[in-house]
Amino acid sequence: MADRDDDDDAYAKLVRRMNSPRVVIENDAFKHATVIQTVYRQGTLLEVVQVLTDLNLVITKAYMSSDGGWFMNVFHVTDDGGNKIRDEGILNCIKKALETDASYMVKPMGKKLLSKEHTLIELTGTDRPGLLSEVCAVLTDRSCNVVNAEIWAHNARAAAVIHITDQSTGTAIEDPDQLSLIQELLYNVLKDLGDYRTPTVSISSPEQIHTGRRLHQMMFAARDFERPVSDQNDDSVRPYVTVSDCPDRDYTVVTARSIDRPKLLFDTVCTLTDMQYLVFHGAVITDRDEAYQEYYIRHVDGFPMSSEAERQRVMECIQAAIERRASKGLQLELFTDDHFGLLSDITRTLRENGLCAKRAEISTKNGKAKHNFIVTDVSGNPVEPKTIYLIRQQMGQSVIQVKGNLSMSPKFPQQTPGSFLFGSFFKCPSFQNFGLIKSLS
Repeated sequence: MADRDDDDDAYAKLVRRMNSPRVVIENDAFKHATVIQTVYRQGTLLEVVQVLTDLNLVITKAYMSSDGGWFMNVFHVTDDGGNKIRDEGILNCIKKALETDASYMVKPMGKKLLSKEHTLIELTGTDRPGLLSEVCAVLTDRSCNVVNAEIWAHNARAAAVIHITDQSTGTAIEDPDQLSLIQELLYNVLKDLGDYRTPTVSISSPEQIHTGRRLHQMMFAARDFERPVSDQNDDSVRPYVTVSDCPDRDYTVVTARSIDRPKLLFDTVCTLTDMQYLVFHGAVITDRDEAYQEYYIRHVDGFPMSSEAERQRVMECIQAAIERRASKGLQLELFTDDHFGLLSDITRTLRENGLCAKRAEISTKNGKAKHNFIVTDVSGNPVEPKTIYLIRQQMGQSVIQVKGNLSMSPKFPQQTPGSFLFGSFFKCPSFQNFGLIKSLS
């Protein structure tokens, strides 16, 4: 049996070596961006984009094409300040991360969380003013300390991934009665008698997850791509998405225009992947604050979309994926010494001042708390300056900082029929100089 296991392990190593990714990083090809060229086996696009996103790289352009089972990518990236990546240590880190076997690319980094010292809570339900405050109050009342959390709200749905510890021990909660009570209390908070959709509350030991991808999956399962009736006549803030056939090449073409923002490519590719579609060719172009995305896709069974209902569903889901991180509101950043009950105090202060959190990222490390909130008033309108003044007076001028406004993507003019990819995509200079392709022949 041991000999057989050794043979299987040797064979697996041989396969990985034969299919190993190839990465080239160029800093001289373009004036304002570092160019990263990669070649992988088909089906690993999301993992590649995930690595770049978790390294806090901003993707300003991307070209993707498959050929004979290989998937070739060119990414133009900068740091979050819009500068080339010049630090050799960071460049080596990027290369090492991308050269990792794709099947192991989801190792914990960035927003991937894995720890037996935490208890994982996943929540979905109907969004409403004060919901986050009530959730935090329940956790504090049950002596739960929030270590990390990310909360999204979109189209009247809310989802949260929360890592907690027992306040007395600083470790995961193991008492089954305590866990059952917490689950019941959170369910009661999330329950909305006027909504036919049942909330979900899951408590478990953390698995190896990517928080951003998990939140996309949870919002999709909660059907946040279905717009509330009150918003269905308002198209002024929606990304422009089209889904059409490319019958001569047996693809479905998905295009999207929206305001550019960090993690946009990840959010789109994540959604297509989780909906069981493979990207065969694609391009992403950003110009000032606008982004244009185009993907040639097929279902994992090898066929393009076959019905208008399927095309409509994909269009709605891509719009939702783009909008989830683009919640309209004011960004508040809190940085202070951490203590038990801090998050409950903060969210209660926001609620008492008539603010509603549309997104939140909660982080604690080495006794410090760094929390980010995107907030509106309870009606979804911009926050009054006097409200922020009052909150800063209550919590401390140096504790709460206003980072600026975030707005939804406006409605863009309709595109003319047709596509730029197959006419000019493969003439792109990045692919003409893609030396890695030659090594595959």
